[in-house]
Amino acid sequence: MILEAKKIFKTYRGVNKDLTVLDDINFQVTKGEILAVVGPSGSGKTTLLGLCAGLDNPTSGILNLAEEPISTMTENEKAELRNRKVGFIFQNFQLLPTLTALENVMIPLELQGRAKGAREKAKDLLERVGLGGRHHHYPSQLSGGEQQRVSLARAFSNDPEILFADEPTGNLDEETGQIVEDLLFELNAEKQTTLVIVTHDLELANKTDRIIKLKGGKIISDQSIISPSII
Repeated sequence: MILEAKKIFKTYRGVNKDLTVLDDINFQVTKGEILAVVGPSGSGKTTLLGLCAGLDNPTSGILNLAEEPISTMTENEKAELRNRKVGFIFQNFQLLPTLTALENVMIPLELQGRAKGAREKAKDLLERVGLGGRHHHYPSQLSGGEQQRVSLARAFSNDPEILFADEPTGNLDEETGQIVEDLLFELNAEKQTTLVIVTHDLELANKTDRIIKLKGGKIISDQSIISPSII
């Protein structure tokens, strides 16, 4: 089991009223599984992703990531776990603007202390996503689709056990989004990474192994896809 959530609640304290964003969330993800989390805006999808990745803490409940109790770890312990075992893809790319494409992809490797060979591995990954000629371009010199492909290369550079993708095609047009989507599934299959995707795109969700639907902070369905479109 690579990810496990037990009785997760997330409540924000208000002056007049508390707001419960996640309400008694329970699920497990097995190694190698591709899971989509869907639901309307405000349903708690991105909050759940942040909790599972250790970017925030639940109000109550237990979260285990890669067989480690991430919900009770210190911030330094969580950061160290993410560096070793987690990759991220964000809707708005989250590339460092002062670094080149190559340098952005190298960051996770350097944080792991794997500077030796990092440049060559980053180059190989940029080639793999079709950006072999863009190594020395800065994010401002790249299109949105190219930036997301750099983000893909960066996400896989540290050989994560699990990758969290928050609306990975949300800021892209349909054609560019399809390119990024195909690369995401291809790289995931090659690396045998567990993939958790938050998305509004039901076509994308239907290409995964399983769909969890959220509404009002609750899981309203948890369904395996019998014949996923991408294997």
